[in-house]
Amino acid sequence: MTAEPTIRISEIFGPTIQGEGALIGQPTVFVRTGGCDYRCAWCDTLYAVESTYRRDWKPMNAQAIMKRVKDLSSGKPLTITLSGGNPATQDCSALIQAGKQDGYSFAMETQGSIAQDWFKDLDILTLSPKPPSSGMSTNWDILRDCANAAGANTKVSLKIVIANDEDYAYAKEAHAHLPHLPLYLQPCNTQVSKDHINMDNLSADMRALVDRITQDQWFTPIILPQLHVYLWGNERGV
Repeated sequence: MTAEPTIRISEIFGPTIQGEGALIGQPTVFVRTGGCDYRCAWCDTLYAVESTYRRDWKPMNAQAIMKRVKDLSSGKPLTITLSGGNPATQDCSALIQAGKQDGYSFAMETQGSIAQDWFKDLDILTLSPKPPSSGMSTNWDILRDCANAAGANTKVSLKIVIANDEDYAYAKEAHAHLPHLPLYLQPCNTQVSKDHINMDNLSADMRALVDRITQDQWFTPIILPQLHVYLWGNERGV
């Protein structure tokens, strides 16, 4: 008998609200997977990225994950957000199928470095390619493959964080590669400390980004804050 496949889980928490992107402010339960193919300079979830934390990740099958989600949401179907790390490094197809049978919908954020067939079953796909300040590079062909892997009813958008002028130029390049996708920009939270977040700096960065697009007359992107950082800083979800 073949063992049921499992997903490496870093944490499951909520219900809370989505803090960024197309679903900002909407209730959700987060399923954060463990493992990532990137190592961003300003990553604030290294506990879900670095292999040194692997001992803290729990292999769970779809039924066990959904049981935890149902316990947290009191059985009320809402949106499940797949996050990481990079959830695209694992097979989440069985989880999506199990959740949809119970009326849950699925959103996922990924940097767009790995395309998977099961993207077609997502309700929301946020592609968040990492700008130069991350220290990572983007394969535009693979990013396009990720967008194309989405289903006919999957809402796909681009979300890019901005830390400096180079990132801003990168956002324009990303939009040029995928001009048909809604584009969300937000100031990058480079304050990785768990102990203190300078809210004045966050607000100043937000104002600077708004001023920049206004001066450039670039009215394509939607400008949003990282709402969860304003509310909880870099606090973990558990």
